[in-house]
Amino acid sequence: MTSRFVGVAGLPRSGSTLLCQLLAEHPDIHCEGHSSPLCNSLLATRRFISDDQFMLSQLDVQFDDTYAHLRTAMQGFLHGWHANINKPVVVDKNRAWLHCIEFLLHLDPEAKLLIPIRDLGQIYGSIESQHQKTILLDFIDHLADFDRFGRADQLFAKDKAIGAPLSSIQAVQDFPQSVKDRLYFVKFEDLMAQPVETMANVYQWLGLSPHQINPKTITAHPHESDSHYRHKYLHKQHSQIIPPKPHVLPPRIQEHIARACAWYFEWFYPQKKKKQP
Repeated sequence: MTSRFVGVAGLPRSGSTLLCQLLAEHPDIHCEGHSSPLCNSLLATRRFISDDQFMLSQLDVQFDDTYAHLRTAMQGFLHGWHANINKPVVVDKNRAWLHCIEFLLHLDPEAKLLIPIRDLGQIYGSIESQHQKTILLDFIDHLADFDRFGRADQLFAKDKAIGAPLSSIQAVQDFPQSVKDRLYFVKFEDLMAQPVETMANVYQWLGLSPHQINPKTITAHPHESDSHYRHKYLHKQHSQIIPPKPHVLPPRIQEHIARACAWYFEWFYPQKKKKQP
């Protein structure tokens, strides 16, 4: 059988690892929880084939048939990746899925995306806190030499760990409603405060039968390689949900994030936006 495809994208340090862990609790879902190379492989195929002279020549001769061949082949790759799984739904985690959502829906119009989000100050605070614990190691994009404000500014740049997926979220406003309907935002704060209700809503949105998780007893799987991220973005799994302590940010950094990302707070945290300077 061909399983229904669900991607997990979203912001770092926003509960994507936990969300995948909880998705895997449902008997009809296969979710490995690791960041997958599937999305990158499809995008690399598009880049390669678009530069291939044999392909371009064939498009000149018979565009419709050749484009149909290409689409069928990419659809086969997309669904063939999990073809050995015998469950109704497969979940594939990669932050790039939201960036290329229209590409994904061209291959599979029924695909859906779950997008974990979190208060942006707490995302930065989580990353900075982990950096202070591993300060002898640099970031993969060499941010260790910046001061705290400079590091925050860099992290929110459009090609960096927070800024890149944040830009993809902001771009949602430009999508037609048919694309927006395939997206579901999952707040980290809701996962922490109301995990049972939050996951019940997620399962329902995915069109699955009801399933109640036990927040105090969840299966912990081996986590993905944190050395790739220089141990700045941990992916450790726990056997129960334990809300983290809030991170205290320097006022200058908190105000900078609030001003630079006002649209985000207006969309997702309107009450917090009102309280911020």
